[in-house]
Amino acid sequence: MHRRKLFQLGLSALGAGLLPVADANARQQDDIIGALLEGKPLPAPVVPAAPQIIAPAPLVEPKWVNLRNVHTGEKLEAVYWEKGEYVPDAVQALNKVLRDYRNDEVHPMDKGLYDILNQIHVKTGAKTPFQVISGYRSPTTNKMLAARSGEVAKHSLHMDGQAMDVFLEDVDLKHLQAAALDVGKGGVGYYPVSKFVHVDVGRVRKWSGT
Repeated sequence: MHRRKLFQLGLSALGAGLLPVADANARQQDDIIGALLEGKPLPAPVVPAAPQIIAPAPLVEPKWVNLRNVHTGEKLEAVYWEKGEYVPDAVQALNKVLRDYRNDEVHPMDKGLYDILNQIHVKTGAKTPFQVISGYRSPTTNKMLAARSGEVAKHSLHMDGQAMDVFLEDVDLKHLQAAALDVGKGGVGYYPVSKFVHVDVGRVRKWSGT
């Protein structure tokens, strides 16, 4: 009788101990049958490998920013970062709101500023938008402001779209400064008389003005 036919007809009577081989391939079955016919010990049953479990990718929350240009009254609340990348339309809209209002010049703002504002908003628990006193400044505007005040840097990071002057209506200015410092990124300037906090993406530093 053919060895595989013998296996099909006779091995079911040997009990549950051989059930693990039922799912083996044909070659493994032949090895078992041969061992039975020759009176040799049965080979160990093949234990299938455990299925590999792939952990789902962690969910990454979108990042948003809420701000208002105090000079133009324009407001924008937008998700600027989603699915691991910045959202082009939101970034472009933010550039426009943060333009130099004196001459309507638009300049790309450093997207790291939005990350700083996002973290400050979370740390302070603010419910109101950032009030922006100054975003981008054209060279002409910065030169004019520097001539008026010794506190305006001649090579201000505002000219590169890398700085903003802001305040929050529902957060004490000192608390806002502390939150900005706690973020640990860029420069933080505290201006209690002018009532704003300067944030930028330059080197980490802090100072006080008027």
